[in-house]
Amino acid sequence: MHPKIILISGPTASGKSKLAIDVAKKFKGEVVNADSMQVYKEIKILSARPTDTKKIKHHLYGFVSVKKKFSTGHWLKLVDKKIQGILKKKKIPIIVGGTGLYFKSLINGMAKIPVISKTTREQVMKIHSKLGNHSFYKKLISLDPECKKYLKPSDPQRMIRAYEVFLKTKKSFYQWQKETKSKYAKEAFIKIALNPDRQYLHNEIIRRSIQIVNPKSILEVKKFSKLKVNKRLPANFIIGINEINDYLQNKITKEILHERVIVRTRQYAKRQFTWQRGQMQDWNRFEEVNYSKLLKKVSILLSKT
Repeated sequence: MHPKIILISGPTASGKSKLAIDVAKKFKGEVVNADSMQVYKEIKILSARPTDTKKIKHHLYGFVSVKKKFSTGHWLKLVDKKIQGILKKKKIPIIVGGTGLYFKSLINGMAKIPVISKTTREQVMKIHSKLGNHSFYKKLISLDPECKKYLKPSDPQRMIRAYEVFLKTKKSFYQWQKETKSKYAKEAFIKIALNPDRQYLHNEIIRRSIQIVNPKSILEVKKFSKLKVNKRLPANFIIGINEINDYLQNKITKEILHERVIVRTRQYAKRQFTWQRGQMQDWNRFEEVNYSKLLKKVSILLSKT
C-alpha cells in the first residue's frame, strides 16, 4: 500500500488554495506550495500567496529571495523533504499550485543533467542577446531538433536551458528527461485538476486583479524596484510588477493598470489550461465551483483510493 500524496492543480484564481486548506482540514494534511511565483518572500500580494495559513501548516511559501535563481530542480529537492517529513507525522501531503512543470517533475522525476558551468550559461545568454528570440530558436532547433516538439520561440528561459544543456552534454534536454524516473510510484498520487467554467474564471480574475492592485501592492513594487533584481530572473515576470511600475512613472492611468493586469492574468490562465489539456490528461478534472459540492466530490475520490 503506497502512502497517498494529493496533488491539486488549476489555473490562477480557480480557488485551488482554498480547496487545499479544506482538504487538509478534513483529511489531516499539510499544504505544500507548487507555484513558482509564490516562493518569493518579497512578493506576497502580487503572487497571491495564501493568507489563511494559521490553522493548517503551509510549506515552501515566501522563502526565496527575488535576487536568486530558483529552479524546478531546487523545488523538487525541497518538496521531497517536505513530503517525507509530513508522511512521517502520519499526515497527508497536499501539493497545490499552478506551475505545471513542478508537478511534472514530481510525478516523472527530474533529469540528472550534469552541472552547467557559469561560463557556459553566460556564453549562451550572450548568444541569445545577440540573435534575439526568433533567430536563437532557429539555431537551437538546428542543433537539437527534438526541441521543436516541446518549445516555442516565446519561451526564452526554457530555450536558453535547452541550448546550454546540449552545448554541455551533446545530448538533448528532452532525451535526458525521457531517461528519468520518479522515486514515487504512480499509484501514490491522487491528481486533482480544477477546470472551472471560463466565464466564472474570468469574473474571478477581474475581482482578484482589482483587489490586489492596492496601496500595499504598490509599496511592494516600490521595494522590489529598489533591489535592482537582474532583469533575467523570473521574479521580474510576476504579473503586476511592470504594470505598476508604468503607473508609478505616470505612463499609464490606474484604469489602464487594472486592464493590463486583468489581460495578463487571463493570458496566464489560458496557458495553464493549455498545459492542463496537454500534460494532465490522466488527472481527475473538476468543473465544480461550489466549494461544499467540490469538497464532497474530492472526498468521494479519496475514499476510493
